[in-house]
Amino acid sequence: MYEELKKRVYEANLKLVEHRLVILTFGNVSEIDREKGVLAIKPSGLNYERMKPEDMVVVDLEGKVVEGRWKPSSDTPTHLYLYRSFPGLQGIAHAHSAYATAYAQAQTEIPCLGTTHADFAPGPVPVTRLLSKEEVSADYELNTGKVIVERFSSLDPLQYPACLVAGHGPFAWGNSARAAVENLLILEHLAKMAFLTRLINPKAGELNSYLIKKHFERKHGPKAYYGQGKEK
Repeated sequence: MYEELKKRVYEANLKLVEHRLVILTFGNVSEIDREKGVLAIKPSGLNYERMKPEDMVVVDLEGKVVEGRWKPSSDTPTHLYLYRSFPGLQGIAHAHSAYATAYAQAQTEIPCLGTTHADFAPGPVPVTRLLSKEEVSADYELNTGKVIVERFSSLDPLQYPACLVAGHGPFAWGNSARAAVENLLILEHLAKMAFLTRLINPKAGELNSYLIKKHFERKHGPKAYYGQGKEK
């Protein structure tokens, strides 16, 4: 019934492996069909090498499995909360890629040091606070989503397509499962460049605001001119 949705999510999950964003089974991607009120997501702990499109699990927006023989990813409550809170999201990706996760473990945002970053977001990639003992003890995955939404109280998730969960790792999103993985890949690249930049020059400052604004808006602003525009 949801073959096309599951196929897209399956292919997006394999992209995590192709881009070397995951090891073993440490990652997951989902995509939502808002009209049908369901999302498809990777099964919990299933090895990427043995996965097939039909293995993707379809759940409703309350987390009840509506199609699939496996348990959905343990991070499903996080995905569901983000979809409910951010209506513009269509796909979400999570992994424990080395550089982005290192920043999350350091509880440090990824600074905007150059125009490559400014093409992605108009400022530093945000990091959440640490979850409390109570938040971890009860509804941990749900509360992971809640701290992300809390951190975005004054940020637009469509302008900042990623977040670092302190002590945990990165989540990224986009207008499809594949786009979410692409944003996770960009995030990892930005984290690596920021690390190397500060290694070369620990005093390297953030990019000037006018240059950040220029690069972000030429690609994402109302008068964006990057690329070829819509096909005729």
